[in-house]
Amino acid sequence: MTTLENRPNTALVVVDVQTGVVAGAHERDAVVANIGSLVERARREGVPVVWVQHSDEHLVRESEEWRIVPELVPGEDEPLVPKNWGDSFEDTVLESVLAGLGVGRLIVVGAPTDACIRSTLHGAVVRGYDAVLVGDAHTTEDLTAWGAPPPEQVVAHTNLYWSYQAAPGRTAGTVSTKEVDFTGTS
Repeated sequence: MTTLENRPNTALVVVDVQTGVVAGAHERDAVVANIGSLVERARREGVPVVWVQHSDEHLVRESEEWRIVPELVPGEDEPLVPKNWGDSFEDTVLESVLAGLGVGRLIVVGAPTDACIRSTLHGAVVRGYDAVLVGDAHTTEDLTAWGAPPPEQVVAHTNLYWSYQAAPGRTAGTVSTKEVDFTGTS
């Protein structure tokens, strides 16, 4: 379990599911639907939902591309964490938000797989969190023109290698949307 003291709670962390980030993403609609079902389930079960929203010179704050996709609407009482780096913890208030919620275990979903998702997962474990990736609730765009593998391979490889991650006193892993356990008992 987490190495963070007095952090028994789990949170669903929704990373960068923004119009411009997922516009051309692999299996976009299915991934957004899976994220939507997890958000609804987390709300029903009283699990905090924390939204992360990226901005930079290519994703300008307040632009249409910067907005969370229309299918997903953050609740008024759900924290929204602005960020400018891949790791959702880097130079943000995410750590203080999670500490305030007593969260030591993260269920991570969002985009893009090969940047912000991987960075956030690693950043979480390094900081003492347990971090679970939902394998069918993250995606990326096609970057094969720049030498990357096809997006389905990026997603599959990330799911594979994250299923074997762990660190002293911390757990990680990959589950499907249907397998998500917000209680942290498995």
